[in-house]
Amino acid sequence: MALAVPRPHRDDVRIAVGGLLGGVLLWALGMHPRVPAESLVLWRASWAPLVPLAVTAVCELLRRSRPRTGLLIGTAALTLDTVTVGSIVTVVLYTDLVYAAVLYGGPATARRMPWLTGMLTVLGGVVPAAVWRDPRWLLAGVGVGVVAFAPAATGWVVRNHRDAAEAARLRAEQTALLAEVDRTQAVTAERARMARELHDLVANHLSAIAIHSTAALSLDDPKTSQEALAVIRENSVEGLAEMRRLIGVLRAGSADREPAATPTLDGLAALVDSARANGLDVRLEAGQGEVPAPVGLAAYRIVQESLTNALKHAAGGPVELRLHRRDGTLDILVSSPHRPGDTPRAPGSGAGLAGMRERAALLGGVFAAGPEGARWTVRTALPLTEGDPA
Repeated sequence: MALAVPRPHRDDVRIAVGGLLGGVLLWALGMHPRVPAESLVLWRASWAPLVPLAVTAVCELLRRSRPRTGLLIGTAALTLDTVTVGSIVTVVLYTDLVYAAVLYGGPATARRMPWLTGMLTVLGGVVPAAVWRDPRWLLAGVGVGVVAFAPAATGWVVRNHRDAAEAARLRAEQTALLAEVDRTQAVTAERARMARELHDLVANHLSAIAIHSTAALSLDDPKTSQEALAVIRENSVEGLAEMRRLIGVLRAGSADREPAATPTLDGLAALVDSARANGLDVRLEAGQGEVPAPVGLAAYRIVQESLTNALKHAAGGPVELRLHRRDGTLDILVSSPHRPGDTPRAPGSGAGLAGMRERAALLGGVFAAGPEGARWTVRTALPLTEGDPA
């Protein structure tokens, strides 16, 4: 099977054609680095320098795709050029092949070429000068250095700069990618937080409104309807106040208003009173003391959602609410009567349990909810941070 040769780069084609035409022009003008009378010139045919010139020019077409192959063939062509009257263009093209071998070749070739050409430079000048005690041989070492070592060293420097620039570009792309990932995660986390906040704010009051509006519509009792409408109005006003508070948080940093305070466990008593006004028989047992603000907010929202679920789903009977602090943990328990098969008094989406579980997980806490005998129990353990003020 024939080996496919990649199409040469257009710049390589220009170099090859330009070098070939320049070499032919110098040959036509009779400009050669050596004369036929020299003893080293073995091939005295007038057209002889054109052969290594043409071979070296063809090798230029391989300088990017097959740099090692081009260098090996070019070395053979340069060796052939030394037994003719020679062409300076052949030497120049060969220096470019050395440069390209370091720049475009493999890592091993790039590492070895400067050392190899450096050793050849020393051996080609110092050793003959020492053996024959003729300092003129040092000029041969200089020639090897100009033809081989200098382009190899230049290629090594350019390659290092190119690799450094590529590494910097990759680092910049990676940094931009990580920044985009962080931004996406931050947006996702913020959207999840807002979803939890909106659910906790709206579900509690809208559930009470739905339950009491159903009662007002189903009972032909003016007094009962009046009481239901009062509860509906109270929950509507409180819901609007909570929404304004959330909007204030979203607008934090704007100059026109200050964000409202974040709910804490200091408002637990008011939350229980609101649940009692909505018809729940809540029995509160609390001894948590002061807790960090993130823990207080999570605990408040978990209690709020648990009472909302009890209002929608619990059977008749008392709802037990306990908050206790022990061993660096705030324990929360909400237990309400549970009778499987009962139709909920207000529709639910199931997002409340997911939101409570997320709040506990964000603080490294433990959350569990489910039936325990004839009661539905929500248990949460929230660890307290080192910044606990108590």
